[in-house]
Amino acid sequence: MGAVRPWHIIVLVVVLVLLFGAKRLPDASRALGRSLRILKAETRGLADDDVQAKADAVATRQPIEQQPVAPSATPTVDPIERVRDK
Repeated sequence: MGAVRPWHIIVLVVVLVLLFGAKRLPDASRALGRSLRILKAETRGLADDDVQAKADAVATRQPIEQQPVAPSATPTVDPIERVRDK
């Protein structure tokens, strides 16, 4: 019941050609392919960054959670001091 039969694919192709036209389908598929390549490259880059961070943590013998974090650019103000100033 859930199997895709050849006539299912034919009907899908006919509907797509009727909706988008024969000229737009190649452009749309090219754009989709480019987007998937970019997504794949970015996810591979994130995975490589994770591997590099783990290797750095092992090299410095620090757990990843305890690595120094750069201070934020915005200064933090104690809410009590803010109320006293007003």
